[in-house]
Amino acid sequence: MKKTLTALAMASGLAGTALAADPDVVRALYSDVLSGTTSPDLPARMAKVLSPNWQSIGDYASPVKTRDQFLAQLQRVSGAAPNLSWKVEEMLQVGNRFVVRGRATATPVAPFMGAPATGRGFEIMAIDIHTVEGGQIVLSYHVEDWHGAIEQLQRR
Repeated sequence: MKKTLTALAMASGLAGTALAADPDVVRALYSDVLSGTTSPDLPARMAKVLSPNWQSIGDYASPVKTRDQFLAQLQRVSGAAPNLSWKVEEMLQVGNRFVVRGRATATPVAPFMGAPATGRGFEIMAIDIHTVEGGQIVLSYHVEDWHGAIEQLQRR
């Protein structure tokens, strides 16, 4: 019995250490990946944070997006909104799952989601749920207020 308790105590300590770094992985998604779309090392940054089999689910009508598809999307966005910046406003953790209330800002320099570049910027909220395993994000559910971004860009 004593050996079992010792093993459990050691395992708990190791799990606690692994989980302690998980919030940093989630924060790095926002600071190093989502806010680093113009960085030449974006693929390497993404590979550090997102698992090779990462899945992105943004709605129930679209197919699940892969890490490679997401990289291509971010690289396209960087041309229209090179100063896109994401900030973690609040993060809640339950085990290895993280709920993030985020803020995105940008001033597009080219047409963005059908809105012409006018010098106006946008500021939107996003709510994301990330699952972390083995020090990388393996699954993300996310909802962003892109409609609000377009409204702000087209405001007269």
